[in-house]
Amino acid sequence: MHKSIENDLDQLETLLTAVQAKAMDYLSTLAERPTSSNHQVSNMGELPEEGSGTLHALDLFSERFEPLMVASSGPRFWGFVTGGTTPAAIAGDWLTSIYDQNTQTTKGHGDVSAIIEKETIHLLLALLQLPKDYLGGFVSGATMSNFTCLATARQWIGHQLGKDFAKDGVSETVPILSATPHSSSVKSLAMLGLGSKNIISIHTKSGDREAMDIDHLESTIESLDGKPFILISSAGTVNTVDFDDFSAIAKLKERHPFWWHIDAAFGGFAACSPAHEHLLTDWENADSITLDGHKWLNVPYESGIFLIKEKHQLLQVSSFQNSNAPYLGDPMANFNYLNLLPENSRRLKALPAWFTLTSYGRKGYQEIVENCISLAKQFGQAIEENVHCELLAPVRLNTVCFCLKNEAESISFLDKLNATGKVFMTPTVYKERKAIRAAFVNFRTTKEDISAVLKLMN
Repeated sequence: MHKSIENDLDQLETLLTAVQAKAMDYLSTLAERPTSSNHQVSNMGELPEEGSGTLHALDLFSERFEPLMVASSGPRFWGFVTGGTTPAAIAGDWLTSIYDQNTQTTKGHGDVSAIIEKETIHLLLALLQLPKDYLGGFVSGATMSNFTCLATARQWIGHQLGKDFAKDGVSETVPILSATPHSSSVKSLAMLGLGSKNIISIHTKSGDREAMDIDHLESTIESLDGKPFILISSAGTVNTVDFDDFSAIAKLKERHPFWWHIDAAFGGFAACSPAHEHLLTDWENADSITLDGHKWLNVPYESGIFLIKEKHQLLQVSSFQNSNAPYLGDPMANFNYLNLLPENSRRLKALPAWFTLTSYGRKGYQEIVENCISLAKQFGQAIEENVHCELLAPVRLNTVCFCLKNEAESISFLDKLNATGKVFMTPTVYKERKAIRAAFVNFRTTKEDISAVLKLMN
């Protein structure tokens, strides 16, 4: 064994204690830590011939890279819909690295982690009040969740036409209907060969809405003359957190052949709030749903979740099976995640979610969700009352979309605001207007944070 590795093994407890101290320094100062950094890494590091061990590497990291670590998991990071990491999720993530399991089979052949993953999906379905007839799993994020769901949708379309698109390739244009699809869905269509330009755009409702116009959806469906298609709908659009009318879509699904996919990356967690669960009425009729744990679930990154109706499992397996790898076993004989999603190898992604769901339960997440909604409404009301700002849409859930009344100055104002390091928000374009977007999903955010940012903006 190399001397540096042997030395590190001998002082492993010391190493982990040093890492814990580094972690606590970050977490204990998170509320004060800047949300942006001007630190520069001057040169590219070189690979050492021998190496000096982990404590030296930790010192080097602290000197060169740690100053770049902004408070993206902190209470005033309001960009991208990024949540924090609950204490339980951190514990689960640390153990994920320690146990280093490859999550695939439930047989316990040196790996019981798929059992944990299936149980975590069971807990999520209960939290979101969804039926147990969804088969779910963890992937790297919402993009790969949308990819997994839409890959199965692609296979369903082929099956309706008597074809196997996974084996033979997509041989024709597949109708894809959507009003306000997230960019990750559009990217997934490109990767799947369905074509990012092949979306048939459904009109949105009039006024400040991003939800699809059901009348236009129905007339578009009728123009397809019974041809099967994919519908991508939204449970929380990016700019204004608008929700499509799932009850109306469910009724259309009774009369027309289509695969119904819901992108509910963060809006799905509205189901945790009794006051807002109505936004998701009838979403349990969808064929597939995308969720993203690093948003409102407040677990570390790489925690996308797909939910696909179990009745479509054969189609899912035919999309992802390792058919030319007999050493992996019969893909239809035994449950194995590697035949149900893109990756063959995955860390135990579900463990942070299992820990946080088990630790805080339904009431804990209800409080997180409702607190974020309350803070968003408080911030939105202050924007409405600010003589220099314009609220561009009602605050429907947890995102505030606004601009300066002198719209041309909105982005330069945002740049200056973010440069303070006291808060971080992101630019957007809403109905062809340059705007600013603030998203509230972090369990740490408080009314005091709202007050501090408003004072900074004045």
